[in-house]
Amino acid sequence: MTVRLARIQSEPAPGSEIVVAAGLVYRYPGSAQPAVVDLSLTIPEGEVFGLLGPNGAGKTTTIAMLTNLLRPAAGSLRVCDVDLLRKPHKVRRMIGLVPQEVALYPTLTVRENLCYFGRLFGMGGKDLKRRVEECLDLVGLRDHGAQRIETCSGGMKRRANLAAGIVHRPRLLFLDEPMVGIDPQSRNTILENLARLRKQGMTLVYTTHHMEEAQQLCSRLAIIDGGRVIAEGLPEELIAAGEGCRNLEDLFLQLTGRQLRD
Repeated sequence: MTVRLARIQSEPAPGSEIVVAAGLVYRYPGSAQPAVVDLSLTIPEGEVFGLLGPNGAGKTTTIAMLTNLLRPAAGSLRVCDVDLLRKPHKVRRMIGLVPQEVALYPTLTVRENLCYFGRLFGMGGKDLKRRVEECLDLVGLRDHGAQRIETCSGGMKRRANLAAGIVHRPRLLFLDEPMVGIDPQSRNTILENLARLRKQGMTLVYTTHHMEEAQQLCSRLAIIDGGRVIAEGLPEELIAAGEGCRNLEDLFLQLTGRQLRD
């Protein structure tokens, strides 16, 4: 069943892959088992690609390797047409990351945070000022740009976190559970904005535990468990191939089990 599902995937056009990972392995120091083992993944450019899995499946470790925060012990990895393991500096300006935790300076204002992260990527002057205002508009924070992060609501912090991840106009954006604990209005705004970014040509790699959200947003996805990809392809094809599956949540539980994961 798992092997059959893993093979259901429409081949992207030659040269259109923005991420090509093969045989990635990562073991945390002191751990008896690797967090990721022999993981291979292909992400076509222009997709919203869902990276799904239960707790401890290896999603965050995989994201960390794809964004050069962790170096794999084995395997090969090309991101944005560059060998990430050999030339990581060439990739950094082409990717953005919106992490699980809000990674902003709490005593700075929303606008000051965006300016700071823009400068880290070499932006400045009128271009940076214009881009900061564009990002504030995109996430609905134009009227709150002068507000310190520590005084913002949870939803506002999440939206500002997204703005910080895209201020430098990345070609590829990684979002690691970006909507944990936010209100429905903020979630809806962020989903609309992500769809808009894709229309503008940005490729998104998205992790979430909300299966309905993933089914709605993702044009393609992979399910990871035990540090390996166990299914990859178009959501509708994967669901159709699952025995008795009505939706993505049914398929996810069928492949990964119903037992609790700590």
